[in-house]
Amino acid sequence: MDFTLPEELRMLRETVARFVRNELIPLEPLVLELEARRGYSDEPPLPPEVEQKLRSKAKEIGLWGIDVPEEYGGQNLGALAKCVVLEQLKHSITPFVLPPDSPNLYLLRAACKGEQVAKYLIPYARGEKTSCIAITEPGAGSDVSGIKTRAERSNGRWVLNGSKIFISHAKRSDFMIVVAVTDPAKGKRGGMSAFIVDKGTPGVSIPSSFPTIAGEYHPYAVYFDNVELDDGQVLGEIGQAFVPVQNRLGVRRMEIAARSMGLASRSLALMIDYARQRKTFGELLANRQAVQWWIADSYQELDMVRLATYRLACKIDSGATDFRREASIAKLQATEMVQRVVDRAMQVHGGMGMTKALPLEYMSRVVRVYRIVEGPSEVHRWTLARDLLKNGLPAD
Repeated sequence: MDFTLPEELRMLRETVARFVRNELIPLEPLVLELEARRGYSDEPPLPPEVEQKLRSKAKEIGLWGIDVPEEYGGQNLGALAKCVVLEQLKHSITPFVLPPDSPNLYLLRAACKGEQVAKYLIPYARGEKTSCIAITEPGAGSDVSGIKTRAERSNGRWVLNGSKIFISHAKRSDFMIVVAVTDPAKGKRGGMSAFIVDKGTPGVSIPSSFPTIAGEYHPYAVYFDNVELDDGQVLGEIGQAFVPVQNRLGVRRMEIAARSMGLASRSLALMIDYARQRKTFGELLANRQAVQWWIADSYQELDMVRLATYRLACKIDSGATDFRREASIAKLQATEMVQRVVDRAMQVHGGMGMTKALPLEYMSRVVRVYRIVEGPSEVHRWTLARDLLKNGLPAD
């Protein structure tokens, strides 16, 4: 079993690393300033003209459509390549995402049919359209069986009613993928469907937003009041949304793990550099056993998470139809690991670690969100234990 990255992915990693050094890290003072200034506002974390410049530069150097199929204009490098790219991108706190955002790409690829391919999938794959997904509700977070939003058949159309909460990018998306109940008796086993809802559709309102602990995340509430949709806006098959949506969540969990690795790696590098320079009571921090152990533990925890995350990516690339267990492991371990590593780095830096002179305090708030979104740690532990208690240890 070979654990080394192929040469093409090592070259890709170096390309992204240069992009991060030259384009993203220099923007960090601006990111911290804007994040501190905007308060309760939902202004984007980067000015639109800055984000467009980054997108143009990324496209110029070939960082575009990493996991998009070639027939849609992408490079078709797969999930492992996307993992490598995301890890490098999160060596910086500058919140830049290479389009298209992978989870919805995977869902659209699996479920789009007919005219939807040209109308939604191809423009999304090319970065010409943006999307969000609306699953969470006030009474249904990790437990999707609690979803109450209904889509009912009436006069040859689907009529959508209900509400969603904590929907990222809802205001700025060209279309929304909405999960609703179409057969309450079946629930998640055949009673949940996905619909594509275009921006500006009558009956859709976004009345409020939720400023959060982390500047990158500013989600919205979305309401559906007798929203009429035709059959061309059904994504996939009626009643069969649960499995494709779960796999979409698995891809996002892989991405969060990769981002956690990037932030942890940057924090560890900062920790090592500072320990080599800073003296207390006449001795370098690098010579303090407590600091040495923080560095050693951080490195090995990061390395183990990387192996788990790369394994998940390889399973996705192999065409596996069910990778929920591996996604839970990677997401759970990565998000708890990065919290520890960032906290150790802040502790090593002392008072400076609390200030906006360094990116650590910003990181500490971003990674705290990671342990909640896409399933909190406790839910992943529960689902893993439930699977093992029911089925025993897996053969692999």
